[in-house]
Amino acid sequence: MTSTASSMDTRQEQALQDQRPSWQQRLRRFGYAAGPRGDVRDRLVPPYVEPSPRLWQVLGVSREFAGRITRWSAWGGPLLVTLFAGVLRFWNLGSPKKVIFDETYYAKDAWALVHRGFEVNWDKNVNDLILSNNGNVPIPTDAAYVVHPPVGKYVIGLGELMFGFNPFGWRFMTALLGTLSILMLCRIGRRLFRSTFLGCLAGALMAVDGLAFVMARTSLLDGVLMFFVLAAFGCLLIDRDRAREKLAAALPADADGRVRPDAHVAETTRFGWRPWRWLAGLMLGLAIGTKWNGLYVLAAFCVLAVLWDVGTRKVAGAGRPYAAVLRRDLGLAFLATVPVAIATYILSWLGWILSPTNGDGGYYRDWASADGRSSSWSWLFPDWWLSLWHYEHEVYKFNINLSSPHTYQSNPWSWIVTGRPVSYFYESPAPGKDGCPADAGEKCAREVLAIGTPLLWWVACFAILYVLWRWFFRRDWRAGAIACGIAAGYLPWFLYQDRTIFFFYTIVFVPFLCLAVAMLLGAIVGPPGSSETRRVAGVTGAGVLVLLVAWNFIYFWPLYTGTAIPIDQWRSRMWLDTWV
Repeated sequence: MTSTASSMDTRQEQALQDQRPSWQQRLRRFGYAAGPRGDVRDRLVPPYVEPSPRLWQVLGVSREFAGRITRWSAWGGPLLVTLFAGVLRFWNLGSPKKVIFDETYYAKDAWALVHRGFEVNWDKNVNDLILSNNGNVPIPTDAAYVVHPPVGKYVIGLGELMFGFNPFGWRFMTALLGTLSILMLCRIGRRLFRSTFLGCLAGALMAVDGLAFVMARTSLLDGVLMFFVLAAFGCLLIDRDRAREKLAAALPADADGRVRPDAHVAETTRFGWRPWRWLAGLMLGLAIGTKWNGLYVLAAFCVLAVLWDVGTRKVAGAGRPYAAVLRRDLGLAFLATVPVAIATYILSWLGWILSPTNGDGGYYRDWASADGRSSSWSWLFPDWWLSLWHYEHEVYKFNINLSSPHTYQSNPWSWIVTGRPVSYFYESPAPGKDGCPADAGEKCAREVLAIGTPLLWWVACFAILYVLWRWFFRRDWRAGAIACGIAAGYLPWFLYQDRTIFFFYTIVFVPFLCLAVAMLLGAIVGPPGSSETRRVAGVTGAGVLVLLVAWNFIYFWPLYTGTAIPIDQWRSRMWLDTWV
């Protein structure tokens, strides 16, 4: 009797699969495969992948000890990868002992912000004075016009308050956030792929990416922006899992204990206040408060979160998942993200808002009292609001019209293949000076080049294509999430191809590139249940790729750290003419 019932269940499930909509039938020729029809709990909350028992047998590890290793590795693996990344990023962090590239703006703006609450105009030659006096210089009082919000500069300023107004101090927080980003990426990858190995692999790839490494050792805003964007993605990912766990617990189980779809439960269950989503709104507000391109990420992640809710209710059996999300989820989803992000952004200007309005405060702080009451509606708003609105409008005009030529500007079409990296620092020390070998014979090259590890980025080109295929033809939500992160950080720049823009802006989506490469490498290794021959070939191929990426990072190490090398060795690393 049991065998007959099981056979009937199998035939019914097969019939349901054969009745897929026509678009699914058409996608079969491209590799589409419908998800397994089993316990809905496992589809809502998939289990984490564990190492094969055969592996533990080969290593001679007992089952009990293997279980402890598996549990330990969930945090132990990411922490080890993070320790490795941290050692790299903090080693000799104060070198070069120079003000490199745009540190000339953000390091000084940060110092002024944490002391005065607004940016000021510094003397043109103050950099040498700062370096020679270890930062013991008077802070000007004349307000400066700046075009980026204050959050990232406050973050840099925290390091300066702790360690002084010197290169180590103004790079400390970017190095710390760059290191913590590796930890977050390991945990995000683990949750996304349900695999500790793939999560740690994604983190390890980012640890040896040249651009992520250089940006973590330079006090620019884009690395801070990347941290908040990645944190927001992680919060939304945890929120997705919590919502699915709650819905899985609410679904009824049959006599055999299998959880079945239920349209009523799927459409009416409420997920509550969802604190992780509110935290994501806070992180997105801090991202926008660092650089305005965080607005595109806010829009993309909001759409992603809503689609995740639709998918959650659909898997649980909702007949009209979009309508259910509209009734049950959309209002709170909006409140937890957009208003929270806007409020966070406005609060980030508190130092400027509280500055004097008599002309001694922040730039444009006195605009409303002097010129801003001409509108018949202006009486509805406080002075600080009108002045801030005017400031933001002026910054918007500056940003969209910025077209001043720059040696290292580049077009976004070239970014993904590292077509035009940015040189942050370059010197030509003579033999025997500043690390140049005495027997070099001619001058050396000492450079800090913001370039991604070339082999990693070129593999990422194929990984992006794989992710897009996996998302479109296999309907893999994980691939869609990775593609969303890349698109949110990359595609908006195509709207500003005539603007002065730079390759290092790509740091915002570097974590998602690493997730894409990890997903591709996971496919090369092979899915669970593959034959031993397939696994050996896959592990060998993936392992060779990872080792080549690591070698490439080591090979370019002098260009990431400003280490003096003979000019011939420097030329040998200029693989493309556009890198010079």
